[in-house]
Amino acid sequence: MGGDPVPIGRRVAYLRVRRRLSQQSFADRLGKSKSWVDKVERGVRSLERVSTIREIAAVLRVDPATLLGRDAQPAGVVECRESVARVRAALSAYPMASHRPAGQAVMSPDRPTRGVGQAWMAYQYAQYPRLVELLPALVTEVHRVDAQEPMAGPEAVVEVYRVTAALLVKLGDGGLAWLAADRAMSAAAGDRVLLACAAVQLAQALRTSARTRPMLLAAASRITPETPQELSLCGSLLVQAALTAAKAGDDRAAENLLNEAAGLAARVGDGHDHHRTAFGPTAVELARVTAAVELGDGRQAVARHREAIERDGWRWLPVEHRAAHLIDAARAHLQTNDPGNAARLLVRADSIAPAEIRHRPSARGVVAQAARHPDAPPTITQLAINLGVL
Repeated sequence: MGGDPVPIGRRVAYLRVRRRLSQQSFADRLGKSKSWVDKVERGVRSLERVSTIREIAAVLRVDPATLLGRDAQPAGVVECRESVARVRAALSAYPMASHRPAGQAVMSPDRPTRGVGQAWMAYQYAQYPRLVELLPALVTEVHRVDAQEPMAGPEAVVEVYRVTAALLVKLGDGGLAWLAADRAMSAAAGDRVLLACAAVQLAQALRTSARTRPMLLAAASRITPETPQELSLCGSLLVQAALTAAKAGDDRAAENLLNEAAGLAARVGDGHDHHRTAFGPTAVELARVTAAVELGDGRQAVARHREAIERDGWRWLPVEHRAAHLIDAARAHLQTNDPGNAARLLVRADSIAPAEIRHRPSARGVVAQAARHPDAPPTITQLAINLGVL
């Protein structure tokens, strides 16, 4: 967990209230004075003796590690990370994809194609634990198809790598996400549309790299945006380039790129999901919020967020997209020193897409940041404790 840890006194106060103990009754059980408890909870008196911490933990019926902020991560998070190791193994096996044994029938490209649809659905509904279980077998299957009949199903190969990269970005494994996105780029070679699809995920994996923006603009320039599908791809590449610029602190480039994307989005309209981009006017407005947050302009981000979620297109976006935006909007509220609204948005994101909060390291960091605020409401404190980040 980044930043300063939450003071132990504050944890004591929260857990005491959760146990429905007054300061006096709590003090009586400890054999201490009410004044002693008050000073501990306000941080005036430090807790340094291990024996005292154990006594407090016993009264509060928690593990001493909870008071010290050293909770083990929830089992679901640990299991998800262990499953990522299987995805890594599947990706690593790619160079050793075996040739088809004599007499064995060529595997139908339709099999991985069906699996791709299921994988993207799991991603867009933020069902990350389910997706991380599906991917190892799916990656292995497209490897076999590609080894047996290289030209039979390049689209399925690209899409499997794309969804794998998208998930790994969520789970905070940037290096592995880059590997998957790079594999998508290689598989897409020679097909400008598939190359643009792969470039969207590569940009997500490499958003902090200044070299990403020229690559995105080059991929966009290879597409003549005429159909809604082409417009969506080109616009998505411009959005990713804008967010890369914002991450680098280039506000003018970010604004120009988003304005250009907005022009394309107006021709597509809301309610579509061409090439799994969910691109449209509302998606561009949400990207403006993210860009403002990256540039440190919390006030503008909050104002844009409030307008964006009133649009009809907000309801048509995938659950994953909406939950991710709520987290960005919570960051904006924290930038404006408003932990109450930040907490409200984080709790809402957790209610519509729990895995977006519970399995995404950056989201867990935002929850921890909100919970550390002196004026944090109990709702976010409880969520942070449940997540093991407080």
